[in-house]
Amino acid sequence: MASVASDIEIARAARKKPIQEIGATLGIPLESLVPYGHDKAKIAPAFLAGLSDRPDGKLILVTAINPTPAGEGKTTTTVGLGDGLNRIGKRAMVCLREPSLGPCFGVKGGAAGGGYAQIVPMEDINLHFTGDFHAITSAHNLLAAMIDNHIYWGNALELDLRRITWRRVMDMNDRALRQTVASLGGVSNGFPRETGFDITVASEIMAILCLAVDLEDLEKRLGAIIVGYRRDRSAVFARDLKADGAMAVLLKDAMQPNLVQTLENNPAFVHGGPFANIAHGCNSVVATRAALKLADYVVTEAGFGADLGAEKFFDIKCRKAGLKPDAAVLVATIRALKMNGGVAKADLGRENVEALTSGCVNLGRHIENVQKFGVPVVVAINYFSSDSDAEVAAVQRYVASLGVEAILCRHWAEGSAGIEELAHKVAAMADSGEANFKPLYADDLSLMQKIETVAREVYRAGEVTADRAVREQLRIFEEQGYGALPVCIAKTQYSFSSDPDLLGAPTGHVLPVREVRLSAGAGFVVAITGEIRTMPGLPRSPSAERIMLNEAGFIEGLF
Repeated sequence: MASVASDIEIARAARKKPIQEIGATLGIPLESLVPYGHDKAKIAPAFLAGLSDRPDGKLILVTAINPTPAGEGKTTTTVGLGDGLNRIGKRAMVCLREPSLGPCFGVKGGAAGGGYAQIVPMEDINLHFTGDFHAITSAHNLLAAMIDNHIYWGNALELDLRRITWRRVMDMNDRALRQTVASLGGVSNGFPRETGFDITVASEIMAILCLAVDLEDLEKRLGAIIVGYRRDRSAVFARDLKADGAMAVLLKDAMQPNLVQTLENNPAFVHGGPFANIAHGCNSVVATRAALKLADYVVTEAGFGADLGAEKFFDIKCRKAGLKPDAAVLVATIRALKMNGGVAKADLGRENVEALTSGCVNLGRHIENVQKFGVPVVVAINYFSSDSDAEVAAVQRYVASLGVEAILCRHWAEGSAGIEELAHKVAAMADSGEANFKPLYADDLSLMQKIETVAREVYRAGEVTADRAVREQLRIFEEQGYGALPVCIAKTQYSFSSDPDLLGAPTGHVLPVREVRLSAGAGFVVAITGEIRTMPGLPRSPSAERIMLNEAGFIEGLF
């Protein structure tokens, strides 16, 4: 049996076109491209501003069931569908998030697709790319430095050292930095205080960059960041420290969407990258809006399962940006559904229709949830060679019983040729006008009611618990004028519940909210549940152990 080429081998063999040719397919003139080498470029702000009068294309969301170690292939399907739409004669492009270095060197791997449905240059995208994440890290830590410097030089704003909420960030999984003490070493180093690090993709600045519509909006949002509180509980903002202008300068280039291409030379924006379990999990509004003006069909994704990524895409990104999705694709694999039915990872290659049928309840729950937002949905079965005809038929029967279609897709192995049927279905859905999008909850509900609505309607929780301090903090946020904001629930991606081991479609469970944070600049309130961490750790055997340069100087082990 012939060996199958790895993702990185396939990407390295790609016949890429100069990025200027990719831009030309979208009508972007040379002078509006800012090249980063031969195969990637940023789009000039003046060109983006000139797109406002054009009509919008159709917006298609790709989401998935809860992720398992068996793999789902959401990004692969997003890229494949974009290629598939172009193959059937539609003018389409994809919009993706930028990968974080933390998962690349940890356990999850990169996020540029897989097989013959990838965006390239794969190595650059998964590593430093155009430096956007470094700019976000620098802007975030500049503000942190200015806070401690302000305190050192007299603390004129009267910040309470016990109530400083702005931590530091880095784009790496490093559990040792979750809780730290800063300014040790004597008088010349400042006033010691407890603080810590989050991963860059959890930074409020990442969320701000992805929700801001232009540089003016960016600077305004940066100024609205709350860095801490005085003893009287009044807020201190980044603008009070005069930090917003310098932060915007650092982010000036990072605000521009990054243009790259698929293996089939179709255009793709890759821009921004908030995590979906601890942030809102969507690419930038700037990139999505630009794509809608440049293409007739825009395929985008939201991170992890639909309970996290899709819910936040609908309730945060679409609400804030005024976007109205026309169709949704829910990705599932036979392997992952069998795992939800209780099959061990080592046994996933064996046919097991009974376990598969049992695990389909997870898929069914996600279908119901997406439909609650008024968006028509189709299921994409991402094919693995171990899938049997009987198993595929079982999933299709189950999905059909819910009034939805499940389409087998072979894009990983065949590229756009393996996803034509889904492309035709999605285009027809998007063109039908069937979508009647609406967010899950109204702006005027209390913050706690919004958390409870998501917990009840999406997670099917029986109860939300929060101690007195959490409820009091929510009340204070409302008194300060932030009650109309949406909520962003930080929760494990592996389950509808806060217990990552509770698979399938559990009901009646308890969602424990242990902390709430106000992201005033981004415009949402974060509710942290269970054991979710805003700074992940590396696994026992991280991917970094297997990533290296070979004798020819090529990267090996990146996936």
